[in-house]
Amino acid sequence: MAENTEGDLNSNLLHAPYHTGDPQLDTAIGQWLRWDKNPKTKEQIENLLRNGMNKELRDRLCCRMTFGTAGLRSAMGAGFCYINDLTVIQSTQGMYKYLERCFSDFKQRGFVVGYDTRGQVTSSCSSQRLAKLTAAVLLAKDVPVYLFSRYVPTPFVPYAVQKLKAVAGVMITASHNRKEDNGYKVYWETGAQITSPHDKEILKCIEECVEPWNGSWNDNLVDTSPLKRDPLQDICRRYMEDLKKICFYRELNSKTTLKFVHTSFHGVGHDYVQLAFKVFGFKPPIPVPEQKDPDPDFSTVKCPNPEEGESVLELSLRLAEKEHARIVLATDPDADRLAAAELQENGCWKVFTGNELAALFGWWMFDCWKKNKSRNADVKNVYMLATTVSSKILKAIALKEGFHFEETLPGFKWIGSRIIDLLENGKEVLFAFEESIGFLCGTSVLDKDGVSAAVVVAEMASYLETMNITLKQQLVKVYEKYGYHISKTSYFLCYEPPTIKSIFERLRNFDSPKEYPKFCGTFAILHVRDITTGYDSSQPNKKSVLPVSKNSQMITFTFQNGCVATLRTSGTEPKIKYYAEMCASPDQSDTALLEEELKKLIDALIENFLQPSKNGLIWRSV
Repeated sequence: MAENTEGDLNSNLLHAPYHTGDPQLDTAIGQWLRWDKNPKTKEQIENLLRNGMNKELRDRLCCRMTFGTAGLRSAMGAGFCYINDLTVIQSTQGMYKYLERCFSDFKQRGFVVGYDTRGQVTSSCSSQRLAKLTAAVLLAKDVPVYLFSRYVPTPFVPYAVQKLKAVAGVMITASHNRKEDNGYKVYWETGAQITSPHDKEILKCIEECVEPWNGSWNDNLVDTSPLKRDPLQDICRRYMEDLKKICFYRELNSKTTLKFVHTSFHGVGHDYVQLAFKVFGFKPPIPVPEQKDPDPDFSTVKCPNPEEGESVLELSLRLAEKEHARIVLATDPDADRLAAAELQENGCWKVFTGNELAALFGWWMFDCWKKNKSRNADVKNVYMLATTVSSKILKAIALKEGFHFEETLPGFKWIGSRIIDLLENGKEVLFAFEESIGFLCGTSVLDKDGVSAAVVVAEMASYLETMNITLKQQLVKVYEKYGYHISKTSYFLCYEPPTIKSIFERLRNFDSPKEYPKFCGTFAILHVRDITTGYDSSQPNKKSVLPVSKNSQMITFTFQNGCVATLRTSGTEPKIKYYAEMCASPDQSDTALLEEELKKLIDALIENFLQPSKNGLIWRSV
């Protein structure tokens, strides 16, 4: 009897018009309950409706996800602003509409879909299921789909888009985000992440076709359609073959006495890093057993981000000590980023920052280029890239060695699109990075790649070992030759967008209207660059060379003492981040003095520009 009552109630809920007092919400509720065919997410909305939770319903149903630095990313669960079956179907319909407009040969060339190992039982939402629905929408429209038959590292998707000459691709992943999140990362035909205006145009197309089409929910097509292909074996083979281009000491690798521990952080990395080590001639790295296999709960770490350092690398460091392995390599859950640690003589572990690893990669990739270049190769044709909030160490190496260094806006999508320009103009790009442990060695993939980065670090360590030099000792050599680059990054939480805006507006009108500060405490400011407005005092025409980015706040100060500091808002979280770096010349070798100077400058930056107590900012150390 009780069951019938429940059924009647649900039936009434589904068919009654909704009178919450908010017409926009009433419409959104009606649409959700009509369109969602996932029983669990549908039930989440019905429960909120039954309990009169109008505010939560409004939060979930009256806004939509937008493209951030890494595509669409949000928590999994019911609602138009969350990642779920329905919003992934809507996003793919929008993609179809836009790609059909852009490519007359869309239905010949096809589309690539990959996924990681995330999942959430409460909304029966997994990356694999979302990937199948993505494929189903396109298969129903007679588009050939290259759907990987199992989880893959994120770099495999852009790699496959290029190799298979597809028009675009999607990776279902939230990378190193908390376990509740998932995402929809879009790559263009070039194999780089989409940039403007594609992101805005796709969003417009999504808005224009929010109602699921006939066939969009038919995930059986993945098993029955002749248009579905599995690119796994082919792409894995070709990727591993391409890795050989950045392997320079295979024979030496096969003889090394060094042992490596690798953790895949409960994600996709294990099998692929094992294969990469084999390609480079190494014995397989020792896996961390508790973290080797996929686990969407990331049960052994408080957060699945290897960038957090020793606290999250605990299991791998202990295993390395037990196995007498000196190097620990950690790929994040979708294996596009890499952390590395090295055991020091004193028994402590040195966990390298992204900027420190980049200094080593930059030195290594250039050294290997010099030793292997053809007779007519020109150093002026060689490039390295970094995002503008990353260390300037590559700039210092480039100035001394004669190659080119360029900066891009934050986010690997900007690096990817700039590499394409350079390659089209016959240039050679050796290395690119962002400070948040994202690295790209060579240009086989046009996105950051933790699998190739892991095996390159292993080769670098093995080579140095033959000369009895550790990674840490080599880092010091790099700094001694090109100048110490000491950096610190952290952030403040701020949940009030108007406060964030007023902090940055004050900097633009500091002592008088339209005047930026000339001092920060006692530190004299040499140049100011404001990416939000396009102003750059260091340029003859006062215009920024980097593209204007009106939707985010970002100001960079160059100080007379050689320090560079950037304040910016996060694209994905309620944060104001600061990045500060002391860029010293090679003759300044007193690191204690440089660190002290950097610390004083950061204190002045926080006190004078961010004013945390006045603005109610919550401090977080990274």
